[in-house]
Amino acid sequence: MKRTLMTVFVILLNVAILSLAACAHVEKPATQAQDLLIKSEVETAVSMLQAIYTKHQEGRMDLKQAKKIGADLLRGLKYGKDGYFWADTTKGVNVVLYGNKDVEGKNRLEAKDKNGVFYVKDFMAKGKRGGYVDYCFPKKGQTATQNKRSYVLLFKPFGWVVGSGYYR
Repeated sequence: MKRTLMTVFVILLNVAILSLAACAHVEKPATQAQDLLIKSEVETAVSMLQAIYTKHQEGRMDLKQAKKIGADLLRGLKYGKDGYFWADTTKGVNVVLYGNKDVEGKNRLEAKDKNGVFYVKDFMAKGKRGGYVDYCFPKKGQTATQNKRSYVLLFKPFGWVVGSGYYR
């Protein structure tokens, strides 16, 4: 009887370990796909800003107008079910965050999440070459923070770091 119980226990333990390994293996491709999506979307948003900046270079508008148009378009640019973009200056001043007037125009450089991560500083550091940042942030319209992964990229002509992400 003890031997049978021990065999059942070992089998159940192996099934549990294999299940965990399978879950971890399945999550990785999904995360990779989400990473590629947000990177692609941010690169597309930055290319839109480049097109606006090119019009400025051609003399069609001044830099202030180009930035205003860029911010307005970025604010309204969406993808998928709830994908959105934000931008902060390289000094940490928020330019765009889904039209949130409580945040836009304010310096967020010292903002940190519940784990002590200075996520805007991380945006600035990773944005120089383009990169991913993991931190906690509330979903739009909510106050409780959730784990989030974002891709950020510097658009040098405006001095903006543009980002988008997904909640895990």
